[in-house]
Amino acid sequence: MNNDDQYPDVEDEQITDVEEDSVAINDPRGLALPDDVLPDTLYLLPISSRPFFPAQVQPVMVDADPWEDTLDRIAEDPQTAVGLVYVDKVKGAPPVESFRAIGCVARVHKAEKQNDKITFLAQGVKRFEVVEWLSETTPYLARVRYINDSKKSDDETKAYSIAILDSIKELIRLNPLFSEDLRQYIGRFSFNEPGLLADFAASITSADGKDLYEVLETAEVQARMHLSLTLIKKELEIARLQNEISAEVNDKISQHQREFFLKEQLKVIQKELGISKDDRTSDVETFEARLEGKTVPDAVNDKIQEELHKLSILETGSPEYGVTRNYLDWATSLPWGVHSADNLDISVARDVLESHHAGLGDIKDRIVEFLALGAHRGEMRGSILLLVGPPGVGKTSIGKSIAESLNRKFYRFSLGGMRDEAEIKGHRRTYIGALPGKFVQALKDVEVENPVIMLDEVDKIGSSFQGDPASSLLEALDPEQNSEFLDHYLDMRVDLSKTLFICTANQLDTIPAPLLDRMDVIRLSGYIGDEKLAIAKQHLWPKLLKKNKLLKKQLNITDAALRHIIEHYAREAGVRGLDKLLQKILRKSVVSLMTGEKETISVGVKDVEKLLGMPYFRPEKTLQGVGVVTGLAWTSMGGATLPIEANKVHDLTRGLKLTGKLGDVMKESAEIAYSYVFSHTKSYQRTPEYFDKCLVHLHVPEGATPKDGPSAGVTMATALMSLARGEPIRKGLAMTGELTLTGQVLAVGGIREKIIAAKRSKISEVILPEPNRRDFYELPESVKEGMTVHFAERFADVEKIVFNRGSNDVH
Repeated sequence: MNNDDQYPDVEDEQITDVEEDSVAINDPRGLALPDDVLPDTLYLLPISSRPFFPAQVQPVMVDADPWEDTLDRIAEDPQTAVGLVYVDKVKGAPPVESFRAIGCVARVHKAEKQNDKITFLAQGVKRFEVVEWLSETTPYLARVRYINDSKKSDDETKAYSIAILDSIKELIRLNPLFSEDLRQYIGRFSFNEPGLLADFAASITSADGKDLYEVLETAEVQARMHLSLTLIKKELEIARLQNEISAEVNDKISQHQREFFLKEQLKVIQKELGISKDDRTSDVETFEARLEGKTVPDAVNDKIQEELHKLSILETGSPEYGVTRNYLDWATSLPWGVHSADNLDISVARDVLESHHAGLGDIKDRIVEFLALGAHRGEMRGSILLLVGPPGVGKTSIGKSIAESLNRKFYRFSLGGMRDEAEIKGHRRTYIGALPGKFVQALKDVEVENPVIMLDEVDKIGSSFQGDPASSLLEALDPEQNSEFLDHYLDMRVDLSKTLFICTANQLDTIPAPLLDRMDVIRLSGYIGDEKLAIAKQHLWPKLLKKNKLLKKQLNITDAALRHIIEHYAREAGVRGLDKLLQKILRKSVVSLMTGEKETISVGVKDVEKLLGMPYFRPEKTLQGVGVVTGLAWTSMGGATLPIEANKVHDLTRGLKLTGKLGDVMKESAEIAYSYVFSHTKSYQRTPEYFDKCLVHLHVPEGATPKDGPSAGVTMATALMSLARGEPIRKGLAMTGELTLTGQVLAVGGIREKIIAAKRSKISEVILPEPNRRDFYELPESVKEGMTVHFAERFADVEKIVFNRGSNDVH
């Protein structure tokens, strides 16, 4: 198909100077030139990259399939004319509806086929409009109408022409990729053909196909020139911007090249002198490389650069060199300005908490509220959470869940037994073995400035002659100060304000008041039996099976067995003891599986005693009788029932004897209760001489367990009153509250823990102080369910309730 003999009249010089041929269109001399004689029907080829213009001469490449037949037919035509029409996308043979109405007729020169592609040189001649489709399948054939440019020549057209020419010349100056042929074309331009100039200007731009087609379909010359001028101006701005960017890049490259050559020369000089790169140079380069990509504050950067300069001049054998090197190792390892992106989706946080923890509904709601407030602000900062509760209730795991829900790094360290404040704020660099404080170590480990840092056992911080670590925590945890936390080792300000701190404690009494004031307290009171059962089924047992690579069908435990374990072996507030018992069951069961005694095991209630031994707890029988009352107490391990016994020893002398390893506060409560009941004996159907003649013994089992706290006054007074009346109180009743000498019942703490302890002991009726009514109403419904609660404002109210003389029931 590529046969130069087919085009005897077309020479290389003619193809190169297509512009001269184009200017000759519609020659005023009236000669019938080849370009004037164009066929009424054209074979059409779709092009998708950009429209073709009459002023263009450039190669065109098409697929041999399906366009080879079309090009063969064009080659048989003496005029070798083809219609090039713009189509958005060409994939195979597009439908005729996708062809644009306006196209460009072009002469085909030097068609060549290579592999599955056909390349030919197209010489744009004239616009045309598709009038009628004669063939709507390949080869496409259509009847066309040619569009001539107007010969209007006025001052406005000349102005447009001059503006376009100036822009093209400027573009040539800025972009040397345009060839010298372009300059020659501009030099030969005739003002009698402004339309061709507009087409040419548009064709050399990098505008997209839609903008170029708008120029192609515009028949009116001035409007077309306006569009072309707009496109060429945009191209000019792009070229200027590219030149500016290139100049800036070249300046930077030149500077870097200069530094590179100087460093290479320095290496050669060092090598020639036998002092090639040493450890000191390597250390300096390592520390400088660590700072790349970090946003280091100016003051910190100045300090680091000063230390780097010192390191570069110190001898490696000098003791100061090691100190400086260690300092720079820490200072450059910190994540200056590096943050992880927070996940502030509240639904994700709730899902994570629900999947990791059973029960604790009010705690989850409180944490979600905290996270929602941070999400509304767009950042988590300014609040320190303190999770308070007995051991084993999930305080640490809740902290991990918060970190996971926020998509933050998690770091945990324990403050239990910490005595040296340098653990918090770091040692001075003058000490041997000096290290930064725990917070700086945490930032280095997590490599971001906004982790979740958990401070476990904040209530067990010690103090000694080496300082008070609790006081050192104030600066680190205070949201108003920790943006400029000063570590003694670094002696630089470190920003801790973006860190989320979560502390845990078993009790609040030993936490210093200034530190506690800066914390947002969330109480975890322990689990009731149903919650423990859910935790064992959903978390503890599946986790143990997975950890030990066991299948549920190999080793299963029934719900009844789990409930039996919870009620008779694991009555503590948390679930850590329950987890240990389940591990013991699993170990003993695996022995049977491995020895081949059984292939599958299902642990039921009858199997529990074989695996765990006799129950640790027997079903509690609430102590009954004259002078015996069940109290409710709070301990750091959760709530507990506390029976109190009062008994008359003899009638020989008056007095009160206390046993049960009571603390000072409980001793005072007993004395207040004794004085109150002594002074009101007459109202309890006894003569005042009753206590004048007898020695009363008040005992609080278990005797070896230390007990203290201001919540047993009402219980002790009730026991003494029952003794004085010679009448037992109602069955299944427990109480708590503090008593004054005038008979007022004062509020106490730990209401949730005490209610849970009562439910755990199968007690469904309790007496609480009237001021604690609000505390009871705020408990979750699962805790309040099934409880009958009486509220007492004075001890007279208690007396009415315990001896069935009236009540103030809530449930």
